[in-house]
Amino acid sequence: MTSGPQAGPTDDDTPDALAEEPERLLTPLLAPSDGVPDVVVDERRLVEAGRAIAAGTGPVAVDAERASGHRYGQKAYLVQLRRAGSGTWLIDPVACPDLGPVADGIGDAEWVLHAATQDLPCLAQIGLRPVHLFDTELGARLVGLPRVGLGAAVEHYLGLSLAKEHSAVDWSTRPLPEPWLRYAALDVEVLVELRDAIAADLESQGKSDWAREEFDALLNFEGPPVRVDPWRRTSGMHRVRKRRGIALVKELWITRDRIAERRDTSPGRVLPDSVIVELANLAPTTAEEMAEVRELRPARRNAKVWLDAIRRAQNLPENALPPLTLAGTGPPPPRAWPDRDPVAAARLAQAREGLAAFGTEHTVPVENLMTPDVLRRVIWSPPADLSAAGIAAALAALGARPWQVAITAPIVAQACVDHP
Repeated sequence: MTSGPQAGPTDDDTPDALAEEPERLLTPLLAPSDGVPDVVVDERRLVEAGRAIAAGTGPVAVDAERASGHRYGQKAYLVQLRRAGSGTWLIDPVACPDLGPVADGIGDAEWVLHAATQDLPCLAQIGLRPVHLFDTELGARLVGLPRVGLGAAVEHYLGLSLAKEHSAVDWSTRPLPEPWLRYAALDVEVLVELRDAIAADLESQGKSDWAREEFDALLNFEGPPVRVDPWRRTSGMHRVRKRRGIALVKELWITRDRIAERRDTSPGRVLPDSVIVELANLAPTTAEEMAEVRELRPARRNAKVWLDAIRRAQNLPENALPPLTLAGTGPPPPRAWPDRDPVAAARLAQAREGLAAFGTEHTVPVENLMTPDVLRRVIWSPPADLSAAGIAAALAALGARPWQVAITAPIVAQACVDHP
C-alpha cells in the first residue's frame, strides 16, 4: 500500500477553501508565438524533431491528448512538446508509434507537465519516460493556489487566458482540424514559464523539497492500480440489491467491454451504465420486452447480444453468483467509527484538526499532507510504538514521503497518545 502521487480534481472551476483571487484583466492567448506547426507523421520528421529538441535548452514542456469518451482505453492521439531553441512540435503517435528518437532528444532534461498522472501512462506506451519532471498542477497545490487547472494557474501567474473549448473533442479524428492543433500547441506554449513562476513560490514558501519528493515519486507512476472486479464501478449499481442481479451486471459489463475493445470505442457509447442497471433489475427475456420499457430501448440495437448475456447470468448456479459486495481491505468508512470504535474516531478527529490547522497555516491542502486512506489506516490500527518515531515508521511503510512523515507523524502520534 502506497500513498501514491498526491493529486486531485484539475477543473479550472474547482472551489478551494484556501483563498479567493480578485478578478483582473487577462490577455487572451490566441495563437502560438511560432504559428501552428505541421503534425509529424513520418519517421524522417520524427528524427528531425528529436534532433531539434536535443539542440534546445532548458526544460521540455510535454502534453498529450487522448480520446476519452470516444475511444477504448487511454492511448495518446497527439503529443505536444516545446523547448527553448527548438520551438513546438506536434507528433501523431498513431502514425509514429515509437517516439524513441524524441526520447533520445530529450535525454535527461526535465519534463514539465500539468497533472502528470493523466499523461504519464499513455506517454510510456509510446516510449517516452521522464528522468526528471516538474508537475505544475501539483506544484500549484503545494503553494496553495485556490484553483489548480492549467487555465487557472496560467491566469494567476502569467495574466493570460487559455481557451479550453477543445479539451473533450475526439482526438483520434484524422486529419486534426487546425483550431484543435492551435489549442494543442497553446497547451505547451507557456508551460515552462508557468513552471518557473511556481518554482519561485515553492522556494519562497520553503516547499521546494516537498515538491521535489512528490515529483520524484511520479517518475514511477504507471497508472492507477488494477481494480478487482472493475465491473463493480458501474454507475448506479447500488440499485441492484440481489446477487442474481449483480451477476447480470457483471455479465453485461464484460460483454460490453469486449464489444467496446473490438470496436475501439468508449464502453458508454456501446451501452450506458444506466441501461446495464435497468437490464439487471428487469432481466427481460425478449426484444419485445425491451421495447416496452423506455429505459431499455438503447439496448434494442444489439438485443440478441444483451439477451444472451442475461441468459448466461440467469443460468449460473447459486454457488457461482458473485457476492453483493466485496469485503473491505482497509478500515470501515469514518462515519461508522463512532459506533465501531469511539476511541479511534476521537483519534481521527484530533488528527484531522491538527492537520487542518497546519494546512491553513502553510496554505497547503490537507490531502497533500497525507492521503486520507493512509491516515485512516494508521489511526484505525496504530502500531505498538505510539511515539512519533513509531508512527513515522508506520506512515513510511504505507508509502508516505519523508516530508509528509516529518509533518504528520507528530500530529498523529499525539492523537494516538491522547486516545490510546
